[in-house]
Amino acid sequence: MATRHFSWRLGALAVQLFLVAAASAAELRIGLSADVTTMDPHFIAAQPNLTAQQHVFDSLVRTDERSRPVPGIATWRTPDPLTWEFTLRKGVKFHDGAELTTEDVVFSLERPLAITGSPGGFQTYVRPIVAKEVVDRYTVRLRTATPHGALLQDLADVLIVSKRAATGATGEDFDRGRAAVGTGPYKLARFARGDRIEFTRHEDYWGGRLPWDRVTLLVLPSDPVRTAALLSGQVDAIEHVPTADIARLRKSPAFRLEQTVSWRTIFLHVDQSRDRPPGVLSKAGKPLAESPLKDPRVRRAMSKAINRQAIADRVMEGLALPAANVVSPSVFGHDPAVKPEPYDPDGAKKLLAEAGYGEGFSVTIATPNNRYINDEQVAQTVAQMLARVGISAKVDAMPLSVYFGKARNKDFGIALLGWGTRAADLALRSVAATANPDKGYGAWNWGGYSNPKLDDLIAQSLGTVDPARREAIARSASALAAADVAFIPLHYQVVTWAMRNGLTYTARTDEFTFAHYFKPQ
Repeated sequence: MATRHFSWRLGALAVQLFLVAAASAAELRIGLSADVTTMDPHFIAAQPNLTAQQHVFDSLVRTDERSRPVPGIATWRTPDPLTWEFTLRKGVKFHDGAELTTEDVVFSLERPLAITGSPGGFQTYVRPIVAKEVVDRYTVRLRTATPHGALLQDLADVLIVSKRAATGATGEDFDRGRAAVGTGPYKLARFARGDRIEFTRHEDYWGGRLPWDRVTLLVLPSDPVRTAALLSGQVDAIEHVPTADIARLRKSPAFRLEQTVSWRTIFLHVDQSRDRPPGVLSKAGKPLAESPLKDPRVRRAMSKAINRQAIADRVMEGLALPAANVVSPSVFGHDPAVKPEPYDPDGAKKLLAEAGYGEGFSVTIATPNNRYINDEQVAQTVAQMLARVGISAKVDAMPLSVYFGKARNKDFGIALLGWGTRAADLALRSVAATANPDKGYGAWNWGGYSNPKLDDLIAQSLGTVDPARREAIARSASALAAADVAFIPLHYQVVTWAMRNGLTYTARTDEFTFAHYFKPQ
């Protein structure tokens, strides 16, 4: 009798464990490394926001784990160099049950142009489209004034919203879910800025049934907190694993890691447009008659003063590669002939003297402290290196939510930025082209750099639909930006995900973390 009772208890316990396991298998919790500021998919082209938004919304074109275009909710063809015809998948349902049509597509491609107050929106991505023709319910033709080879990459980041739900909608309408009606794999259940985003499965998702009934993205910008959440079981996976924790996690059989070289280049924007940019002063703290940062010799000297290999080895603990290009080696348009600036402090001092700044000057380096891997430590190390050649430098670190607003207001003379994109010409268009809102150029050109020759190369590259020719021109543009020190590249990130054993994830060069690509083993 006692034996049967014991067996019954064991059986009950097994059932309970099974039910717990089944419940946990239906929910996925992921720790994000940066805050999500809005669920409006057309307000700001910032990766943390897109990470959350792409759970709710789809795009015409997707990119695979190596950032190459693949069909999303549409396939395409190019009848001529100025025309792109997209055919929607039939039966794609919005979260409210309505079927996706080309009217929703046209509305979504026009809406970014009406957005105001963004520090860097999606206008650049849709501006090359000069005409939209709805052929029928499932076919739309987009026309460009000139050939635009980058249209597929641009459209991969322009998410499609419901015209019915989003007409007249505000950012708050999206954040509260009223307008956040997409065709993506998950429905928005709750958005709590600075804390979490909760989703439930879209049962009619066109991509098939997914393993997770519920998904929670927890905002955990502190590296130690994010790792602790994984170790304690609070989350099932984390992105941007801190370099200091990788060895410990790798040794544990309870976890698995996935890594790849990111598309992201970490670099310094250097203000070249103002005589008195913020934080650039004499060593006595007095304003200078003219900014030394305007002189390419000074910018080159700063570049020579930076020991990129030391940053990669020590600050990044081996999880970075010294950078020279605007994009990393796996990205379209990377020029392998452009090599990282050699560490040469004596050469830096010589250039400073030639430029008339032999006695040096002082600068402030602005940086986020919760966006990129070891971002504040990188900035502090750069400041120490500049000090060794006579440039006194201090670091002003702040949360990303504050940082982007200040950058938009041009509060920085030198600012750290990480930029990841699918092609070199696209990156240069945003971060180095002369600011031109009508053309959508220079939306993130914080330094005010301007070179008509570079602008021309960018335009040529983007206007070329032949991939080989386009890449050759993009490489020439990358080389010119490097030669002119349009910005100061530091390193390419190696990005790491950690997850509990029993999960798999394919590491993505674009660094995106998507619940729908996590699979149970």
